[in-house]
Amino acid sequence: MKISNPRRIVGSNAERTRLHNRQVVLGHVRERQPIGRAEIARISGLSTQAVSNIIAELEEDRLLIEAGRQSEGRGLPVLKYRLNADGAVALGIEVRPDAMFGALVNLEGETLFTTREALPDNAPSTVVSVARRIRASALEGRCGKTQKILGAGVVMPGPFGKVGISGAGQSALHGWEDSDPVAVFEEALDMPVVVENDATAAAVAERVRGVATGLRTFCFIYFGAGLGLGVVAEGEVQRGAFGNAGEIGHVIVRPGGRLCACGNHGCLETYASRIAARTRLAGAGIEIGSASDIENLYRAGNAHLMEWIDEASGPLSQAVGLIENLFDPETVILGGAMPDAVLDHLIASLDLPGGSVAARAGRATPRVQRGSCGRLTAALGGAALVIHDTITPRIAAKT
Repeated sequence: MKISNPRRIVGSNAERTRLHNRQVVLGHVRERQPIGRAEIARISGLSTQAVSNIIAELEEDRLLIEAGRQSEGRGLPVLKYRLNADGAVALGIEVRPDAMFGALVNLEGETLFTTREALPDNAPSTVVSVARRIRASALEGRCGKTQKILGAGVVMPGPFGKVGISGAGQSALHGWEDSDPVAVFEEALDMPVVVENDATAAAVAERVRGVATGLRTFCFIYFGAGLGLGVVAEGEVQRGAFGNAGEIGHVIVRPGGRLCACGNHGCLETYASRIAARTRLAGAGIEIGSASDIENLYRAGNAHLMEWIDEASGPLSQAVGLIENLFDPETVILGGAMPDAVLDHLIASLDLPGGSVAARAGRATPRVQRGSCGRLTAALGGAALVIHDTITPRIAAKT
């Protein structure tokens, strides 16, 4: 599939400046709330009058509300502002080969609604129909005339575009090769849409509401349909030239090893992913359809699942060491469509290499830890990306 213009640039210079300044004010409010106009002006470099005008506009749009007056020494108490959590919502939708997940969150990133829908197939017509149903269910009775719908973040497994691993294996979406998912979903959902790689969206969710809150540089290994990597460096997600950064599942960890659907031998995905776990269990006559099936097997102490965990820990340890030396993250997070207990067991079984930039004394965070956003991490991340784009200013493009 291809993505055309997933993040729009406003047309005129004046309009870009106006949008940028709104995002500057919203960003400072979010980080320091409650906060007054003079403080926003001081830290943003905008004039007090400009800040006052922007705040009046944001109040009218119900994105900001008054948070009372606070005394700051001599003079009259200062009127403070904070985000209006319920003034706006964003929709997140994750598309997997066999299911779709939906989440609705408010401006503070709090979850208002979640759902899971099974997919009989993942053709565009089927996915679009289910997406419309998720939208209707999420917004029913929740968004009145005074509540702004910011848009939707649609999360899909990569890769994007026709590349050497397109359509490979059980993680692939079929029939999307020549489609523009941004255009498809904007028409179907009747709202602005951002399309993102599932691992990247999951990383954003963990930064907004999970264990990566307060971290600026970290990596997220996402157990979805396959295995992906989300990278956040200095607070910015890393996408690569064509949106395909982080295809960690197709990094070779065992040269000459198992044949992968991409055509390589020894890919990480063939050892340490839900696909690998499903293959191991199917060989023992055990079929699994969801993470709940894996969780039940783990609780029962299924020997075949335990064998898979033991086998996966080696290649996964090697991959973590590679990620550490490539990106120098504060931590590596594991999460997604794998039960917490299994992820905890995998982490405890890792034999992390000592030859790593992460192997240092006095660490503030563990080298590897489990995410806290659960199985809906990517869908929540899709919604979080929409909020991020609303609040976080970007340097304007040259004209």
